[in-house]
Amino acid sequence: MDGTVVVTGGSRGIGAAVVQALAARGIRTCFSYSTHREAADVVAAGAADLGTDCVAVQADVCVEADVRRLFTAAEQLGPVTGLVNNAGIAARQSRVVDMEADRIRRVLDVNVVGSFLCAREAVRRMTGRGGGTIVNVSSRAAVLGSAGEYVDYAASKAAVDALTVGLAREVAADGIRVVGVRPGLIRTDFHARSGEPERVERLQRSVPMGRGGEPSEVAEAVVWLLSDGASYVTGTTLDVSGGR
Repeated sequence: MDGTVVVTGGSRGIGAAVVQALAARGIRTCFSYSTHREAADVVAAGAADLGTDCVAVQADVCVEADVRRLFTAAEQLGPVTGLVNNAGIAARQSRVVDMEADRIRRVLDVNVVGSFLCAREAVRRMTGRGGGTIVNVSSRAAVLGSAGEYVDYAASKAAVDALTVGLAREVAADGIRVVGVRPGLIRTDFHARSGEPERVERLQRSVPMGRGGEPSEVAEAVVWLLSDGASYVTGTTLDVSGGR
């Protein structure tokens, strides 16, 4: 895998695991972070310890100027040949009847508009330059709906699934693959930020494999989808959910 991979939301959780997995394979990365500068510095230093070029850029993925700056920084490392659309948010657990419009708009802005903007910038750089791969990080919530918790988040990830299918068909002839992963119950701070730190423990009985997943398990799926080993895979999303 040549070139540079852009990873959004790379300072923690699944994004940080993806950066680490790519760095371990000698793949240059440029990742965004929103507010956690210290965490981003730790991730970048970890990549550097592996002898791999890595740059952290503060960016809000739903702000066009920030997205352009992110991709400009990535190009300083080399041609952009990969994008992992990982940045995403969920608000605190709530029923739809209690959700405010501002909350819903923010979730959709980051998770949907941000994914579109980053995909657009990636396609602009990959078209006519040998192609590349975009991996959209969705969620099993897109299929299950997350009733009583965050239906807005689930809806945003269903939109990401539609982006994967539609964009894949648009750009296949340009040598660009667009694929996705749907993580299930993964042990990250996502659950604490949404109001229930022990959510994985509460729900893991619903997982056929009987446990929550680790960020590294999702990262390995992402790395495979970016690789030449997945060269005939596009327009589809892989569940990484222990069978849930």
